[in-house]
Amino acid sequence: MSENSSFLVFSGTNTRYLAEKICASLHCPLGNLVVTKFSDGEFAVSYEESIRGRDVFLVQSTFPNSDNLMELLLMIDAAKRASARHIIAVIPYFGWARQDRKDKPRVSIGAKLVADLLSVAGIDRLITMDLHADQIQGFFNVPVDHLYASNILLPYVQSLHLKDLVIASPDVGGSKRANTYAKYLGCPLVLCNKTRARANVVESMQIIGDVKDKNVIIVDDMVDTAGTITKAANIMMEAGAKSVRACASHCVMSGPASERVQNSSLEEIVFTDSIPYTQRCSKVKQLSVADLFAETIRRVVDNKSISSQYLV
Repeated sequence: MSENSSFLVFSGTNTRYLAEKICASLHCPLGNLVVTKFSDGEFAVSYEESIRGRDVFLVQSTFPNSDNLMELLLMIDAAKRASARHIIAVIPYFGWARQDRKDKPRVSIGAKLVADLLSVAGIDRLITMDLHADQIQGFFNVPVDHLYASNILLPYVQSLHLKDLVIASPDVGGSKRANTYAKYLGCPLVLCNKTRARANVVESMQIIGDVKDKNVIIVDDMVDTAGTITKAANIMMEAGAKSVRACASHCVMSGPASERVQNSSLEEIVFTDSIPYTQRCSKVKQLSVADLFAETIRRVVDNKSISSQYLV
């Protein structure tokens, strides 16, 4: 696609690595955006080329800290004030999504707040992947193109050619996702029932189903401190599993996660590159979603359906 095309792609600071891959797949240059930082931590954004009357795609995952979200909001505001025709936020990892409902009294619903912030800033469309809860799409009053990492992860699982395969969900909440994988691969489903002592701390866990002499793949949407997924892997190996691997969409991997994965019974853990992974762990593998997002951008520009991309 030429530089004179009707759209431009810009990137926030911490998702530039992915935006460059997306632009390479689209055969277009990455737009020129400058972020000016002040000594107290405040920053401002400016477009160094005209975007008047163009569709602008702003690529930025909103993982903490909140600077990533704030940078995206400023990018949206600047694009609106620069007379962009349409402003499309491309958020491979939609942060703050675990706060999607009131699960106890007097708590915030962060996902709804972020949706409101993006809407007020001025987005016309959202392209994202594997929201923590599908209903977050309803927090927006603009079109949401919700992509699935299964397009990338399922072909990888098939390439392993594992016999006696079992798909596992690390908790009951993820059973729908795991069941989708199990149906596609034509294999059994196993569930883990966990109780939490507090956030990021698993108190107890039981396996529901048979993993003896099976090659198990645990499926989840994200891995944060890796406490749940490594505990599940260790319990499954103790229950007689041949091997345990894991697939997850978003590589949050904070705090002790890398060390836990390295010291666990997991053979490998496979993520997409929706979030940059800067630590070192020989068991972590990342697959790029750049082509998936590039194709979606192409279809949005051409007003074509994106649902034909879905494997499941």
